[in-house]
Amino acid sequence: MEKEGLVGSSVYFFEWMGLREPSLVTARACSVMFPMLGRAKMGDKLLVLFENLPNKEEFWDVRVYNSAISGLMSSGSYEDAWKVYEAMEANNVQPDHVTCSIVITVMRKNGHSAKETWEFFEKMNRKGVKWSSEVMGALIKSFCDEGLKKEALIIQVEMEKKGIPSNVIVYNTLMDAYSKSNQIEEAEGLFAEMKVKGLKPTAATFNILMDAYSRRIQPEIVKKFLKDMQEMGLEPNATSYTCLISAYGRQRKMSDMAADAFMRMRRVGIKPNLHSYTALVHAYSVSGWHEKAYSTFEDMLREGIKPSIETYTTLLDAFRRSGDTKMLMTIWKMMIIEKVEGTRVTFNILLDGFAKQGHYVEARDVISEFGKIGLQPTVMTYNMLINAYARGGQHLKLPQLLKEMATLNLKPDSITYSTMIYAFVRVRDFRRAFFYHKKMVKSGQVPDARSYQKLREILDVKAALNNRKDRSAILGIVNSKMGSVRPKKKGKKDEFWKDRIRHRRVLDGR
Repeated sequence: MEKEGLVGSSVYFFEWMGLREPSLVTARACSVMFPMLGRAKMGDKLLVLFENLPNKEEFWDVRVYNSAISGLMSSGSYEDAWKVYEAMEANNVQPDHVTCSIVITVMRKNGHSAKETWEFFEKMNRKGVKWSSEVMGALIKSFCDEGLKKEALIIQVEMEKKGIPSNVIVYNTLMDAYSKSNQIEEAEGLFAEMKVKGLKPTAATFNILMDAYSRRIQPEIVKKFLKDMQEMGLEPNATSYTCLISAYGRQRKMSDMAADAFMRMRRVGIKPNLHSYTALVHAYSVSGWHEKAYSTFEDMLREGIKPSIETYTTLLDAFRRSGDTKMLMTIWKMMIIEKVEGTRVTFNILLDGFAKQGHYVEARDVISEFGKIGLQPTVMTYNMLINAYARGGQHLKLPQLLKEMATLNLKPDSITYSTMIYAFVRVRDFRRAFFYHKKMVKSGQVPDARSYQKLREILDVKAALNNRKDRSAILGIVNSKMGSVRPKKKGKKDEFWKDRIRHRRVLDGR
């Protein structure tokens, strides 16, 4: 019935079984029903059925509890899954290795730390629960997600000492952790070790490595792995081709190659997924083809694929680069209608896109709207506004923006001050330029040496021509901050120095 999409009918049938006299509901029926409801995201219904099971010893079976916890985990009801485990303990039902692996996964997904999962694992050990590859895999995953890769490797070694060989899933978990930390050499070492042990890599194994090299923008290596997969009899999937699309798409002027990889995926009969379309939209965005980016977005909608926040953000960036504020507004409104909540990156792209084109009211609206969802302005927000106002000839409003920053307890950085200094130099208002230069130096927010050298050269010329009195004072402050003050030469005083000074004063008096 599940395969036919008749989950609701299955629930009615299960309930009908429970109403018979005697009841037709068995522990085996629960073990089938609960995971099915979890896959259908019907956690609430699962919990109701579980709580209304007959209070009989037959249902105090570890398999019933395991299926309920697993189903609730699949539906994302992690708190309820933990409550079922607590009920299991209250009824003195002995957990097994399946219980242990499922609950560790529930804890990880519910935000528990690796330390807490380890304490739970030790508790299961005291209860006599046997180690298994599933338990150890779940535990290793918990440590890897926190970046504790060395500790995860130690667990793997201990596991093998206990006679439990590492499987492909364990190796994939470890490889994924190392590749996401940009430690690809270590990931490749694990890949080689896995093959030495006679374990056959899966498509997921190759996808982990291809994703790592895609982020390093090395499409040729990604292509090589695609070829290796096929030679081993593995069929590349949408994720495999998305890695290739993304590897090309991260480079300027390589959108044609990304599009070729996309079309190649279609030709071999693989349907693009959300990530494939997002990668292609990004490729067009980076290469400056905003029309093609939007066309790809429309193709995705026609295929019934719902865009993610990453898709919308990538598309917004394409039109920010092109300066098309009308399309920026259209896409933003589309997001609001579809109830897609933006991220900090989305916020910055919209703000920068509107502000740079002189649409200051819309830029302020962006700040207001994102503030409603808890994304308050940062120093970067104001840096973008200051830059936009300066480029738009609104330099007189820059001090007001600094006051707003002070109100929000935001401390200006070197970019803030540099942008303001350049803005006032551009309109030949050197008095304000020197004023903010002094503030920058005194606050210790001096930019990197190369950027500062350029700024200082400009100000040196203006100081020499317009403000000779301030020049030595400014450079003195700067040099002390940069650590380039020359030590004063101290001459040796002789025994007649006091007489010389007194003699000079007498002469001056005459």
